[in-house]
Amino acid sequence: MSQTELAKPPEASKPEESVAKEATLSFMGRPMLVPKRVNKSVKAVPAPTYEGDFIIEDHLLLQCGRTLVRPTLHYAVYGRLNAGCSNAVLVCHALSGSALVGSWWPELFARDSQIESASKLETSQAGLSEKGIAGARGIVDLEKDCVICINLLGSCYGSTGPGSINPETGKPYGPEFPLISIADNVRAQALLMDSLGIAKWKLAIGGSIGGMQALDWAILYPGRVEQAVVIGVAPLGAMAIALNHLQRQAIQSDPDWLEGRYWPHKQPRKGLALAREIATLSYKSPQLFAERFGRNPNRNGEDPWSLDDHGGGLTGGRFDVAGFLDYQGRGFVERFDANAYLAILRTMETWEPEREFGDARKAFGRIQAQMTFVGISSDQLFPETDVRRLAESVRNAVSSGGKNVRYCEMISDHGHDAFLSEQAELVRLVNGIG
Repeated sequence: MSQTELAKPPEASKPEESVAKEATLSFMGRPMLVPKRVNKSVKAVPAPTYEGDFIIEDHLLLQCGRTLVRPTLHYAVYGRLNAGCSNAVLVCHALSGSALVGSWWPELFARDSQIESASKLETSQAGLSEKGIAGARGIVDLEKDCVICINLLGSCYGSTGPGSINPETGKPYGPEFPLISIADNVRAQALLMDSLGIAKWKLAIGGSIGGMQALDWAILYPGRVEQAVVIGVAPLGAMAIALNHLQRQAIQSDPDWLEGRYWPHKQPRKGLALAREIATLSYKSPQLFAERFGRNPNRNGEDPWSLDDHGGGLTGGRFDVAGFLDYQGRGFVERFDANAYLAILRTMETWEPEREFGDARKAFGRIQAQMTFVGISSDQLFPETDVRRLAESVRNAVSSGGKNVRYCEMISDHGHDAFLSEQAELVRLVNGIG
């Protein structure tokens, strides 16, 4: 196979190929629905050129001091690498995302009609203006770029996680699954990058936990990232850590959790659903809730002012916002695993990019990539002030004097979820248009 046809690793890396059809994966034998966030205004959702597994043929040493034996990274490829492997773009997913970026971030990809309009823009208008990355719509162009997305370690969408079999015991890791850091993920991803023959990412981009990965890539491998886009993220503050604590308590208080040793067909559904409902409060904004729900009764006809079925007054009909939260919780338990959720919560809240280097200046001073930080005006999980402060810390530390560090802000009432809910606006900001 020629390099121009390469869309998967060579045989030596032992990929276990899966068919990129319906977005489902198996968790300990139980089918799990991979999340899809398809914007109805988008006519076509990009399909992966390749989807499969990369097995690290060794022990992966983790920052916590433990190791993973022959861990698997599940990944998807969109487009094809060019002869020099110089067109690779890394997209990093958020907490409950999957490698199938085309299904949850479709407007990242340019369409033919969009490419034509983009070519009419002056080069100076685009913040990411070289070699097909910048466009009026879409940040990547599959006619020119090869997009790769890698599932996080700890997830239940194909990469090694708590539901995976521990090769040393022959049993699922369960509660013995180790603490995985963002840096651990990035170092594992670098091994996959090597197997594909990629020397440098043309762009590394991600929102939320994906943004943590993009920034760690720029720090840990400064010569291997040309541009990085960090969206809606900073080290978690006390309020967000508190919400994570409540989510853990919700799962661990469910009798079906069984200290993490539950059967996959009987996971702690009530606890996981409640955890997701708590998290949803931090993903949205008070403005959005007020506009969408207000004090309206639940839209299924329930009456909050009525007594319950037994004539009691302690419970009763739900308000509309309560119905929405319960809907979010019910849907989440069908597509995610409780232990995987706990694992990635820990990955998220323990991220401090400067920790390994002693201080921020030493860590951020390593960065060579062009950096774009995006804050979200109504974000309660990662307030825009924290994102701006992180961008300023990077700007003050880099050797370029900060000229390669840019901060911009999404003005939105959608809260933290704005980078997924208002994708066209995000693309416009990242591309420096308007």
